Amino acid sequence: MKFHKEGIPSLIITLLFAAVLNGLIYFFLNDFMLIKVIGYSLSAFLLIVILQFFRSPIRNFSPREGDIISPADGKVVVIEEVEETEYFKDKRLQVSVFMSPVNVHLNRYPIAGNLKYYKYHPGLYLVAWHPKSSTENERTTIVVEDNKGRSILFRQVAGALARRIVFFGKEQDKVTQTDECGFIKFGSRVDLYLPLGTKLNVKLNQKVKGGITTIAQFN
Repeated sequence: MKFHKEGIPSLIITLLFAAVLNGLIYFFLNDFMLIKVIGYSLSAFLLIVILQFFRSPIRNFSPREGDIISPADGKVVVIEEVEETEYFKDKRLQVSVFMSPVNVHLNRYPIAGNLKYYKYHPGLYLVAWHPKSSTENERTTIVVEDNKGRSILFRQVAGALARRIVFFGKEQDKVTQTDECGFIKFGSRVDLYLPLGTKLNVKLNQKVKGGITTIAQFN
């Protein structure tokens, strides 16, 4: 298990807060045992939350030609045919993975290829399972095309708690399946938009692992 670099600023802030809080308690409220217990417990709780949220598990990734790998840890909450209006402008199969605050929030490329399109959209912070979160929340849109000309679009979507979306790539990058592509801080979801006729390998409410679980397969 590793601690991801995206969490370093949050870890520093947490450690500084804990140091100031516990210093004040020690010098001014040291005789009040209940306050000491609350202060130390709060500091420990915040530190544990940050460490677990920004964890980056060590996993054995094996790129698989023709497979579309889950970009995130979480649970499949949407499988439906929709009209994709930003890039493809046609009907696509949407598969959405919801990440709770206890899931790993590091995102990975679902396929290898060329990064054809990237755009950041400012927006709202509706709860991640809201039907309009995919089009109205803060989000990024990414399109990757493989060496056979097959393209998929995926979106990092902010939730009610997520206040920062990080994407590491840029247009025209050559990307490798399962490599790190971004991070969403504090609760969110990732939407995949796949060609119609793609063979699904998951069901609603199924738990998936980023970089490991095969979401679907190209025909």
